Amino acid sequence: MRRMRSVKIVATLGPASETYDMIRALFEAGADVFRLNMSHGSHEEIREKHQTIRDIERDLGRPIGILADLQGPKLRCGVFANDDGEMLEEGASFRFDLDETPGDANRVCLPHKEIFEALEVGSTLLVNDGKIRLEVSECGADYATCTVIVGGQISNRKGVNVPDVVLPLAALSEKDRADLDFVCELGVDWLALSFVQRPEDVLEARELAAGRASLISKIEKPAAVKSFEAILEVSDGIMVARGDLGVELPVSQVPPIQKRLVRRCRSAGKPVIVATQMMESMIEAPLPTRAEVSDVAAAIYEGADAVMLSAESAAGAYPVEAVRTMSNVAEEVEVDPTFRQILEASRTASRTSVAEAITVAAREVAETTDIKAICCFTHSGTTAILAARERPQVPILALTPLVNTARKLTLVWGLHCVQTSEVGRFKMAVVSAARAARNYNFAKDTDKIVVTAGVPFNQPGSTNILRVAPVQEKLIFGSEDD
Repeated sequence: MRRMRSVKIVATLGPASETYDMIRALFEAGADVFRLNMSHGSHEEIREKHQTIRDIERDLGRPIGILADLQGPKLRCGVFANDDGEMLEEGASFRFDLDETPGDANRVCLPHKEIFEALEVGSTLLVNDGKIRLEVSECGADYATCTVIVGGQISNRKGVNVPDVVLPLAALSEKDRADLDFVCELGVDWLALSFVQRPEDVLEARELAAGRASLISKIEKPAAVKSFEAILEVSDGIMVARGDLGVELPVSQVPPIQKRLVRRCRSAGKPVIVATQMMESMIEAPLPTRAEVSDVAAAIYEGADAVMLSAESAAGAYPVEAVRTMSNVAEEVEVDPTFRQILEASRTASRTSVAEAITVAAREVAETTDIKAICCFTHSGTTAILAARERPQVPILALTPLVNTARKLTLVWGLHCVQTSEVGRFKMAVVSAARAARNYNFAKDTDKIVVTAGVPFNQPGSTNILRVAPVQEKLIFGSEDD
């Protein structure tokens, strides 16, 4: 099953997409990676979804990636004596404290002492996805008196955001730690970390994951934007979580941040997902708005590795249509000459290692001669990710004997992942590449491919050979090369 596009699609599973038939339909419509949202569902329900995906993978003979998205700490206010909550008027005074007594029009509990420890006079508090904005006028170790800047209805357990301070909170709650260990044992390929504020948050998760899954840092807080370079360095991938960013920052800042982060990830050779509200209207409608289509297209033009559907595929009325529409948009964008011009203009050359130099050379050879595909043999996935960083005009086949590597690489731009048998000689690697190119309709017997590999084989990061090879096997065996 060959995708006629390079960008990947991440589809979130939920009540609208939990059966074998529906998840298979989503994959066939274009989903490459499935997201399991750990904010919803028991471990047993997550286990069932995971097994269903693996059953579909077995039945279709194609690797499928699974991303588990950890909830992160949730900051919420307490409850009110009035079940409907209270209306906060602009200019009024309102107090948050640690008193668990039900709230009223003057105060409510905020059961997070860490927030009070970090607040200063002038700090901003946002309630209910930013609909209510308050400014701290006085604060102490167990309270904060605020002035209402933007009023609105506050009610039981509404979310609270603190955008302009770094909170002394670990990115992993006790629930997250239990969820992390559970999904790593289950065998997910990627872990998405919520509430990341600093690189130490990622390093803590990496120690707990112990190599069992690759780590994606969700950039959803202003502190993460400020520390992005350090966070990127210790992450395996990035998710631009625009929904929360748009709550804690002025929405006008989100588009340039998205562009800057995507370009930096591309330069670093680390996969980047653009997420949140991409086709929000398709939760209830069979077609997206024109603005949503343009939003998806913009992320693809930027060269993002993947675009993501959240509630559209998890709880919407048209999950398959949402995936298919997103895939159709991607196919149209990627045949536009402007798409190629933008990718090439924004490419950052990097040849600081032999492996990088070889992947750059592979793209240059493929684009200056009649080559149908670049075929990368990889164990850890690094070589294939470097090849994808180049954003070549021809398809990339990522060939690996390790199913876990094949699954991980399904998130990466342009990679068609194929699990192969172990090879001990370069000539047999070329034969395997030629067979894969034929079997998946990337090339015919009369065509040529570029093959990259590392000798000796089965050592991560050892890419040191590039060969232009015929697809016809008798010509491969007729050569004198080993």
